[in-house]
Amino acid sequence: MAPGEYVQQTLAGLDPTAGGGVDPALPLYATTFVVVDLETTGGAPDGGGITEIGAVKVRGGEELAVLATLVNPGVPIPPFITVLTGITQAMLIPAPPIEQVLPSFLEFISDAVLVAHNAPYDVGFLKAACARHGYRWPNPRVLDTAALARRVLTRDEVPNRKLGTLAAYFRTAIRPTHRALDDAKATVDVLHGLIARLGGHRVDTVGEAIEFARAVSPTQRRKRHLAEGLPKAPGVYIFRAADDRPLYVGTSGDIATRVRSYFTAAEKRARISEMLAAAERVEAVECAHPLEAEVRELRLIAAHAPPYNRRSKFPERMVWLKLTDGPYPRLSVVRSLAPGDTAYLGPFRSKQAAELAAAGFHDAVPLRQCTHRLSLRTVTPACALAELGRCPAPCEHRITPEEYDHRAAAPFRTATTSDPQVVVDALLARIEALSGSQRYEEAAVVRSRLAAVLRATVRMQRLAGLTRIAELTAARRAPDGGWELALVRHGRLAGAGVSPPGVHPRPTITAIRATAETVEPGHGPVPRASAEETERILSWLERPETRLVEMSSEWSSPVSGAARFRDLLAKAENGGSHQLSTERS
Repeated sequence: MAPGEYVQQTLAGLDPTAGGGVDPALPLYATTFVVVDLETTGGAPDGGGITEIGAVKVRGGEELAVLATLVNPGVPIPPFITVLTGITQAMLIPAPPIEQVLPSFLEFISDAVLVAHNAPYDVGFLKAACARHGYRWPNPRVLDTAALARRVLTRDEVPNRKLGTLAAYFRTAIRPTHRALDDAKATVDVLHGLIARLGGHRVDTVGEAIEFARAVSPTQRRKRHLAEGLPKAPGVYIFRAADDRPLYVGTSGDIATRVRSYFTAAEKRARISEMLAAAERVEAVECAHPLEAEVRELRLIAAHAPPYNRRSKFPERMVWLKLTDGPYPRLSVVRSLAPGDTAYLGPFRSKQAAELAAAGFHDAVPLRQCTHRLSLRTVTPACALAELGRCPAPCEHRITPEEYDHRAAAPFRTATTSDPQVVVDALLARIEALSGSQRYEEAAVVRSRLAAVLRATVRMQRLAGLTRIAELTAARRAPDGGWELALVRHGRLAGAGVSPPGVHPRPTITAIRATAETVEPGHGPVPRASAEETERILSWLERPETRLVEMSSEWSSPVSGAARFRDLLAKAENGGSHQLSTERS
């Protein structure tokens, strides 16, 4: 090109059959790439500064189209840029500004993977130009040949990953000249050379190539074969060690895709890296639908306690807050319920959570806090709480068993089974009094206790409503048009299945019922399943798209139950004490 001459090449060979977006599972040989290179005035991307764009569209090793144009940056070109590229100010005066070039360029890269050498630099200038001039950046998939070269080529093969070095190594037809189109064409040959090397790394699709170019660890690269051959179906996956011990259990609606993600640059958790180093195989358990997968995951984690699972490992460690027997009952934190226990709250995930709720009841009603076994005949010396007026001193018989039951024990029983209004009112009054005295830290403590009481009562009443039902069948429309079916007995998932599209689900329900697990009723709101399992089932049942098919008995909650305080619970958990003062009835 002669100095001062401006030529804008036309678009050619556009593929009108290209689909919308690029599937990451598309083989590399069938992927359309647009290899782009920019020349700029230097500096940071601010929406301008582009002096030349060169882009080449290729697929399967064949050149489909070319776009090349100078761009008037609207500012003088620094002399060192002219020396480097040969682009002069006179050459750019007749060139169009970037806002006129962008529409053609964005059309050119549509439905293609964008490729560049040191892609963050080129993409940064293009995105900034789109933002400055009001064009939507299409956010294409981007492959960086410099990053890919760092993963594919060793230091023994090339001393660095500069475009000129790689062009010499791959003996490209056109050598880089610091002009956009020449550099783009050189990058095309480099790309093809790198793709030829990817086969040895078992990288066959564009998604795998993009992930491979990222900073994955040697362990991830070495173990990525563990993700091969897994089903693209909902279910549970288990990473196992050489001795077959479960290391980690997870669930997904697409097992194959989820497991592959552990071997990408997006996975940066240190404990998962340690787990991958110890893993020798991945076992997949296909499930009928995501709900069954979630439940199986919980049960497997509870059964095997995999060392790299942090949550749901010990569901048996739930604790309860129960009212003891005797004439002057008190609250006690226990690990299990006896058949004779009638007044209790829970389950709680920790002893600390149970004690926080107990403190809320102690703030609201005059339940004794001492652990002595009291007698109706023998007087026991009173503690400091009685002297402070915080206890009615049943130890000294200052209150009758009947009055104690009415003032202290009955509000606890009522709060757990039906209406916590008395307890809520008492705690709100205490918060209001403390806030009025500007004792805000103490008010915040009481607020946290109120939240603990409401959280536990709402949870237990929800669980009790489902677990008292001997059998419940529900259905949810499957993505393919069939029905996802669940058979629940006493809050436990006893059977699951999917009816085919266009077929009445009744035969499938009959088959599920015939093979479903037998679940006997038990004591407490979570008799035959972990609380977490029943809560997962509840969440599934409460979705608007879920339909109840059959129930052996009614599903109900108390009219004046704890659920009506959900808004207050949200305020107690997230807001200040001043927000609660208007909630008293």
